[in-house]
Amino acid sequence: MDWHAWHATYDRADSPLARRLTTVQDRIRETLDTAPPGPLTAVSVCAGQGHDLIGALTDHPRRREVRARLVELDARNTEAARHAAASAGLPDVEVVTGDASWTDHYTALAPADLVLICGVLGNVTDTDVERLLDHCTRLCRTGGTVVWTRNRKAPDLVPQVCSWLEGRGFERLWVSEPAVEQAVGAHRFTGVPRPLPSGRRMFEFVGYDALRRR
Repeated sequence: MDWHAWHATYDRADSPLARRLTTVQDRIRETLDTAPPGPLTAVSVCAGQGHDLIGALTDHPRRREVRARLVELDARNTEAARHAAASAGLPDVEVVTGDASWTDHYTALAPADLVLICGVLGNVTDTDVERLLDHCTRLCRTGGTVVWTRNRKAPDLVPQVCSWLEGRGFERLWVSEPAVEQAVGAHRFTGVPRPLPSGRRMFEFVGYDALRRR
């Protein structure tokens, strides 16, 4: 899969991914609107070109309060994300080129106020979906929000994603309707974050094309 070329789908306003992006940005803005006053931290796992967070921050009144780290393996995507952050005047949005599955990339900001796992859960095995969601109890601070996405192709894993999160102390804030092909969810962490260890892999990114072949 060419994950740089894949981003061209966002340019089609009527595409399911473009609609998903708009919904994710809405959830990010709501998180910023309702967060306590003061500095905020955000991390994005497999951030791609950063359209979700950078797009939501560009015209948000709290844009200067957010310190963020976006982690993405494809160097072409991280170059695009850095350019977008600079163009939007967001110097505190750091873009890292690296394997987003490793905890080391997040220890400086975790537990964070906002955790984005968008475009990840459909590209890993179900076992690793649960493993990553379990790590969200380490990535997310008490009162922080996880915004996530997952396609609803059969078998639909979205109800199980909600169950896994809610069984780990996350409160459901919003989940898109079952008819929406590209589901978006937002869950607030009500528990106490566990320490995030270094040197641990949270998932293996397989790719939805490879998963289908399996």
